Amino acid sequence: MTQQPQAPQIQEIKIYFPNELKGGVYSNLMQVLHTREEFIMNFFMVSPPDGVAVARVIMSPGHMKRTILALQDNLKKYEGNFGSIKEAPEPIEKGKLGFQMP
Repeated sequence: MTQQPQAPQIQEIKIYFPNELKGGVYSNLMQVLHTREEFIMNFFMVSPPDGVAVARVIMSPGHMKRTILALQDNLKKYEGNFGSIKEAPEPIEKGKLGFQMP
């Protein structure tokens, strides 16, 4: 008699979500940098004549790839439910936006 393979057990991980993060932040500009070991995404809220950094996310290249695939999948599902999204034009001519950090 052959033994049936057992389904892998799923580990439950409880995640605490701090109150100060529940509201999220709004960002209308993102900067992406990378090294061999990590991707760094800086998120800003820009309202000329200035702006402010609102978040920084750092992740490994492998996790970045999974994140991009998850975003693509969710974009496809969103457009399937609500229709095609028209890509917004770049607000500033490419290469004409500079950053000054104190």
